[in-house]
Amino acid sequence: MTLVTEDRVVLTARRTLSVCVVSSETGAELIGENLERMGYPVYTTPSAQDALGRIRNGQHRVVLVEMGHGEMTGLEFLERALEIDPGVYVILIGDGRPVEEAVESIKRGAWDFIERPIDWIHLERALERLGEEFGRRAHIRDLEERLLSHLEFHGIVGRSPAIIDVFERVQKISRHFTNVLVVGPTGSGKELVAWALHKLSPVSSQRFAVCNCSALVDTLLESQLFGHVRGAFTGATDTRPGLFEYANGGTVFLDEIGEMSLGMQSKLLRVIENREIQRVGSPEVRKVDVRLVAATNRDLRAEVMAGRFREDLFYRLSTLEIRVPSLAERIEDLPLLVQFFLKKYNQAYGKSVRGLTRRAQAVLLRYHWPGNVREMENVVSSACLTAESSFIDIADLPPHLQKPHPAALDLDDTWRPVSLDEVRRLHIGRVLEFCAGNRVRAAQILGIGRTSLYRHFKRESRLKAKQMKEA
Repeated sequence: MTLVTEDRVVLTARRTLSVCVVSSETGAELIGENLERMGYPVYTTPSAQDALGRIRNGQHRVVLVEMGHGEMTGLEFLERALEIDPGVYVILIGDGRPVEEAVESIKRGAWDFIERPIDWIHLERALERLGEEFGRRAHIRDLEERLLSHLEFHGIVGRSPAIIDVFERVQKISRHFTNVLVVGPTGSGKELVAWALHKLSPVSSQRFAVCNCSALVDTLLESQLFGHVRGAFTGATDTRPGLFEYANGGTVFLDEIGEMSLGMQSKLLRVIENREIQRVGSPEVRKVDVRLVAATNRDLRAEVMAGRFREDLFYRLSTLEIRVPSLAERIEDLPLLVQFFLKKYNQAYGKSVRGLTRRAQAVLLRYHWPGNVREMENVVSSACLTAESSFIDIADLPPHLQKPHPAALDLDDTWRPVSLDEVRRLHIGRVLEFCAGNRVRAAQILGIGRTSLYRHFKRESRLKAKQMKEA
């Protein structure tokens, strides 16, 4: 910062940095008069409870507290204030054993400690440092807001190499009116990728229709996709077009396509190959021209090998494939995502939460996020709604995040010497559990090919069968 900028920051801080003074009436009056002469708005009170209430309401970010005054000690006030708002700055004023008190105060989270009689130059410099700190943080928030606007890609936020690869692939593929398969774990943002593909495509002005294949039984799914005529089944009181007709000329997004039955797969294959549909209960064939984007959290190659997914349909869908990474694979995007969702839910709930405390940030960074971005959004949403201060703290997070999470591979007290084959089996089992059964992701973490992992499972199956036979 230049000298002119620094002076402007200090001047702004003196006008906006409201200071609460907790002291006896005579002491508070003296401190208040001096702070007002320095240019700071001041509120004085002899009641610690009054000051804590004002902190809870977000009226003050800086509090000066006399150590030996009132119904609680300075250190007790400090502890209570930081519980209410971990972002509050407390300056303690004390005497008696200044060195011991100062060290203990700073260890417990005080911004500064001032001895009696008050060194007014020391106090003024402490408040100026706070003003500079607030100024820097405001400047950083402004830069982060600008950065966020540049790093948002049709609702997807990130700057990690993994997500940037997705952005680039979407931009390349979207120009071509062709089918796309989007794969990735649940909650990673596959529908947002499909929406981006549509918005960047030549048919962005046309309709974008969405269908969750796992949410409907076959009869309802067929009607939803292809439409039906009146009387085709019980409850069909009128004739309705399906999603393919509705979005003719645009894009149809089929989520969780791996859940679709083999019968429905064959009907979908006909639509892809012939570009035509038949409404349920009607012999009439109707031509459609849609772009199909399908998504799944399953390994469709494994599903094909197991006979649960049609091979011809798989190759029709996977001509172009986009893999969306899990949040654990792009954990460096978490601060940006937190900021994005805080902005969203501040507006939705009429709140003004500025961010997370450092300890809350540490908890989020350590967590493995099995529900990915969707889970993280829910955590930020609920924390934003329940937070009573300007910063979300650990107590505002869901209960399962407040508890320490042991590392997945930590050894426990029941350790015993085992063979390398047993260690490998246990390790693969734990990694697979960490990946919620996703064998593709487990193979990537283990650093082995999918075929090697499948061979391991076949070997384990044969071994179990042999053991059961011998028993």
